[in-house]
Amino acid sequence: MMPRRSGSGMKGRSGPAGRGGGRSAPGAGGLLAGEARHRRVCPGASQAAHRRQRGSRRFRACRDFHHGLLGCGGGGEPRILPSRRRDRLRSRLPFPHRRGAVRFESATHPMPPIAIMMPTSIQLVSVLSLLGVLSAFAAGDDGEWVTIFDGESLDGWVTEGGRYDGDADWSIEAGALTGREGSGGSGGLIYTAKKYRNFELELDTTITYPFDSGIFVRMTPDKRGAQVTIDYRPGGEVGGIYSDGWFFHNPDGAAKFTRDEWNHFKVRCVGEPMHLTVWMNGDLLTDYRFPEESGAFAQEGLIGLQVHGSPGAPEGSNVKFKHIRVRELPADAGTYFESDEAGLAALTDEARAIGWTALFDGESLAGWEAAGGGTGFRAQDGVMQFLVAGDSPYIMTAKDYRDFHLRLDFKIARMANSGLFLRADRKGGDPAYSGCEIQILDDFNWETVTDSKLAPYQFTGGLYGSVPPGVKDALKPLGEWNTYDIVYQGRRICVALNGKVLYDVDTHEVPGEPKFADRVPAGFIGMQRHAPGQVEGEAYAWFRNIFIREL
Repeated sequence: MMPRRSGSGMKGRSGPAGRGGGRSAPGAGGLLAGEARHRRVCPGASQAAHRRQRGSRRFRACRDFHHGLLGCGGGGEPRILPSRRRDRLRSRLPFPHRRGAVRFESATHPMPPIAIMMPTSIQLVSVLSLLGVLSAFAAGDDGEWVTIFDGESLDGWVTEGGRYDGDADWSIEAGALTGREGSGGSGGLIYTAKKYRNFELELDTTITYPFDSGIFVRMTPDKRGAQVTIDYRPGGEVGGIYSDGWFFHNPDGAAKFTRDEWNHFKVRCVGEPMHLTVWMNGDLLTDYRFPEESGAFAQEGLIGLQVHGSPGAPEGSNVKFKHIRVRELPADAGTYFESDEAGLAALTDEARAIGWTALFDGESLAGWEAAGGGTGFRAQDGVMQFLVAGDSPYIMTAKDYRDFHLRLDFKIARMANSGLFLRADRKGGDPAYSGCEIQILDDFNWETVTDSKLAPYQFTGGLYGSVPPGVKDALKPLGEWNTYDIVYQGRRICVALNGKVLYDVDTHEVPGEPKFADRVPAGFIGMQRHAPGQVEGEAYAWFRNIFIREL
């Protein structure tokens, strides 16, 4: 957006006190299991062989090659990937793979007869059908569920070893792990003695009202883990994500929590950066992936349950947990993007399975429309280039979006001026105000060259006309690639640049004309082409690795 000389910043906001263990925490701010497939395709094999098949690295590699070759993860239309990508995947195979044919090296498992049933709409050549059957061997079972609380003892649980230890009172009452405030109203956590990296956790919990608790993951003394909040107090949040400050607000979660009853939680923690998905009583409660380059976070750690010190809590207040079990997931769970040597990313099978799609194919502008049918854009070598010569003010997706997680890379030249349009109305009007705009600008030189003063929201990352970026050093030097990670769901938008959260706000509570409540609830995603005369060279802005997941 072309910077203007006046504007207003974000209204001050304050959240709950720290979310740690004491009275206040520090900081502010369509496949079956592998064994079943093996029984079906190799019915003559022994029981032991069936069991060994589960989780086989050999067949996971074959699955990865098959899905990578086709460019699909069990869903979506197949496409043959470029030879460079195929060769990279082929190199991972633990058995020979030549000229598209797979030789199955096993003395006890000769290649079985193949029978495949496909919808008539799917027509693949025989070699791809063969790969499809072999990929059936690939996906082993996830880990087995393990009960980690037997309802009779605290074996396997400790009260030290995380970031927030505290002095809460933990006991077993009627088969439930029960937490109360300690002396002086102190809070604290109880942890698993074992560390976990990628896992799913299930438990039942009930909490007296009003009281505050939470589920913690990847807790260590020296790095940050994360908390799923169970703050069952007036104004509290159930299903928020907290770690020395808020990362994700969930103001509607508490209304879904059943008072004076057992509520069932399932937490899935995977990946680096960490991706937390939370279900409560069978319904999705929270789906949040931390920004890229979150180096301050532990990659594994203890699982913790919390009593949060709550001054003024009624006598006898407590939180109870039972039916606690966990299963570990593969080391590569939660990996959604794989990059080559040039930095061009591809979606993994897991990413596709949870809904990630590519908005830009790296080779053409298919799926995009230049505003007014104009010019000024080019796709080349995996990158969308914004040219100095041209007459279109922006390029936009052919599809409209409402709630989504958007991830993309960009870099800019000296004196570049661009921006991201979100939920913009394709019927007309200024996209920055029919929807909204996330600013992209040469922050380093603009004021000096133009002899002007930028409004706070006019710097890169600002929600134009409304909210300034909360971090001033997130933009990388000119010519280097930056990553935007944006979650826009309902009224709330969270924007991170290069792993640093710039803001997480309720758009109906920030300034802006027109008010966000009066703007369209869904619209196109676009990138602005605002080429100033001071730019030298043929292009001034570049975009790549544009991926979206609808929520």
